[in-house]
Amino acid sequence: MTQHLNRNAPNLSTLDTSETRTRQDLAGLLRALRRRHARQRRDGELTYRELAALTGWSVAAVAEYLTGKTLPPTDRFDVLVGLLGATPAEQGALATARDRVAEAERRTPRRPGRAKGRPVPRQLPADVFAFTGRDDQLARLDGMLADSSGAAPTAVLISALSGTAGVGKTALAVHWAHRVADRFPDGQLYVNLRGYDPEQPMGPGEALARLLASLGVAGGDLPLDVEERAARYRTQLSGRRMLIVLDNAGTVEQVRPLLPGTPSCAVVVTSRDRLSGLVARDGARRVELDLLPLPEAVALLDRLIGPRAEAEPEVVATLANLCARLPLALRVAAERATARPSATLAELAAELADRQERLELMETEGDPRAAVTAVFSWSVQHLPDPAARTFRLLGLHPGAEFDEYAVAALAATDQASARHELETLTRAHLVQATTPGRYAMHDLLRAYAAHLASVHETERGRRAAQGRLFDAYLATAGAATELLDLADARRQARVPAPTAGTVPLADPDAARTWLDLELPNLVAVAAHTATGGWPAHTVDLSTALYRYLDGGHYSDALAIHTHARRAAELTGDRSGQARSLLGIGVAHLHLYRYERAVEYLHQALTVAEQAGDRAEQARALSVLGNVERLRGRHEPAAGYLRRAMDLARLVGDDAQQGLALINLGTVEAQRGRYDAAIGHLERAVALFRRGSDRLGRATALTNLGLAEQRLSRHESAAEHLRQALAVFREIGHRQGEANTLDNLGSVHLSLGRPNRAVEYFTQALVVCREINEREVEAWVLNGLGEAARALGRPADALAHHTDALAIATDVAAREPQARAHTGLGHAHRALGDPARARHHFEHALAGYTGLESLEAESIRALLATLPAVDG
Repeated sequence: MTQHLNRNAPNLSTLDTSETRTRQDLAGLLRALRRRHARQRRDGELTYRELAALTGWSVAAVAEYLTGKTLPPTDRFDVLVGLLGATPAEQGALATARDRVAEAERRTPRRPGRAKGRPVPRQLPADVFAFTGRDDQLARLDGMLADSSGAAPTAVLISALSGTAGVGKTALAVHWAHRVADRFPDGQLYVNLRGYDPEQPMGPGEALARLLASLGVAGGDLPLDVEERAARYRTQLSGRRMLIVLDNAGTVEQVRPLLPGTPSCAVVVTSRDRLSGLVARDGARRVELDLLPLPEAVALLDRLIGPRAEAEPEVVATLANLCARLPLALRVAAERATARPSATLAELAAELADRQERLELMETEGDPRAAVTAVFSWSVQHLPDPAARTFRLLGLHPGAEFDEYAVAALAATDQASARHELETLTRAHLVQATTPGRYAMHDLLRAYAAHLASVHETERGRRAAQGRLFDAYLATAGAATELLDLADARRQARVPAPTAGTVPLADPDAARTWLDLELPNLVAVAAHTATGGWPAHTVDLSTALYRYLDGGHYSDALAIHTHARRAAELTGDRSGQARSLLGIGVAHLHLYRYERAVEYLHQALTVAEQAGDRAEQARALSVLGNVERLRGRHEPAAGYLRRAMDLARLVGDDAQQGLALINLGTVEAQRGRYDAAIGHLERAVALFRRGSDRLGRATALTNLGLAEQRLSRHESAAEHLRQALAVFREIGHRQGEANTLDNLGSVHLSLGRPNRAVEYFTQALVVCREINEREVEAWVLNGLGEAARALGRPADALAHHTDALAIATDVAAREPQARAHTGLGHAHRALGDPARARHHFEHALAGYTGLESLEAESIRALLATLPAVDG
């Protein structure tokens, strides 16, 4: 089979399936079928969006099936070929071909890290030290995996580990996952769903966002809807052999959207609930954990305590029973024993027994958690006072992880003391290290810590501790955005002065690392402060993080700005409401939801007008102008942008004037008025230089280079683009770096240097895929296609433009779609297929006409040179 099929689609019913060896070959057959179906219905090819609407799948899934990036599951494959008009005989032949590809992929193991363009996550927590017992449960899990490894599996293997709190579900899941990790060469995913966290249980939408990020899907490509996220997640997992550990689930509803659709994956779920619905409906196999048998509990204490345990075997058995034979309690008690080497185990057991008798929680007869609480109480009782207070205060932290700076803020101490207390708590098994320098707490321990804080700390003391914590996060966020040149001089958040809890950030790399690492905590802080008594903190956090979140963290931007809107409404802060509404609108714009973006932007404009806040009015008008520009509506766009510029000038906001000028310049360039565009952009550069806004200046220089290129001022364009690239790299703005590299590639194409252009395009493609910036990736792939055509390689050009069209269609980017159709037209023409060339040029003409682009005239001229095609 050749890569590029002739105009007449092959008779698929006579297909020799032995020749179909790859997903790409199979996708080529599907595309041939789609073209034939288009000719039969005389209404053009079914678009990815039409196919998605007909099937209920995501557009991304359809695109990956038809480009060969993902092998469709059997049921979806059958639906797809039916929609594309395959005859019954063809459906049978294609099904056989699909099965052969699936079998070949199943029998060909992929080495870890070798999946091209796909990350191979290794997210399992560290294996449990001194794991003891559970042989029966391990054997059952091994047996389930063995049952699925013979013939090709037909269903996802799901194991549900259930049992009471502290019984060791997570330890068993993680220990077994490490034992079998080599069976899953495409990676292992782990997420703590915090199902029994009273404040922050993780919803399926947030969990899917984290899982998709681990699979290489970044903010710009993250669907908003949970069902769409779940569909994208299943698409990303399709055909991959991965192990997914869903820890600490609260309900079946929390888990079900996180189940893959491909039988090559296995899932382990841990929960206190028996998850009966998962067993009945989804075929999960339950593995129940009870208290450790006494011999195993004793063996665990022997391993943890050491030789002393051998001398007092009967006392060790008593201690095990006092701990209700729960692994969590056993580990805490063992640490208490090793911390007091001069005391006999009998003395320690007597202390614990006395503690249990006096503890009111023990009134709940037969509840193992009462025994756990008794052990916690016994252990905390023997902590030094500073460590005991730190433990209590950690129950007030709203996030899932923390570091020494957070502890220093809560406890009003210095980093050295905070580090010392964390080491003490870690040795006592009251906190656990997750990664170097970061810690977490078991949810039972966190609940117990919060209880102690409510008993032993005054309300004023609790509020002061949380206030210090929230101040520290806000202060560090403000410092980080300053280092990254992402602070808005005209829109400064009220950032507290640095304290002991403020993280010292040495350079922009450290700032970006801190923001990326702490973003989940910042979202949790925004949620807590919005309704917990610190609404101004929420609004200021939203303001401080605005430009950072605008760089690709769109799902988190929606969360933080939505909390800020609620907080601003509570306090009557009209300007804060306008800022948060604008942030929500911009996030929707980045997610290609133009109608919702316009809705929120108009709300922002109205509220800003009511507040008399001209600066926010200017911002809202500028973004509305950008939306209209993206829609190809140049007059309304220019109108909004001129109003924005006038208001910005009135309030002396150089940065906002500069942004409006950049967008006006882009509008003029799209109209073909390049001299006017250059004038606007040169003014923007001057304004940004005056205000020391490096990000704005680099953006203006990039657009200036593009406009100069259109006037054949290629050397000047290249120089401006190189200046912009240096700035983007200095401040770590990856999206700007990708855009500028793409534009440099285009300039070198215009200079007749296609090989140099390919170097720039390739660098841009690497950045796009690292940050998952899909619209820019479509532009870059089109550039690679044009470079391939310039180098006399039309087949390569065809492949690049096909990939560009798939991505541009997926993200509804109209101009890259039209450009891809243009490139496909040229490629088919060079390959001797004028009919297909005409087909793509006609699509390009429709696209450019809808965008009011001058490119439409050149495409119309090209079409006039092609022979007519009989209907």
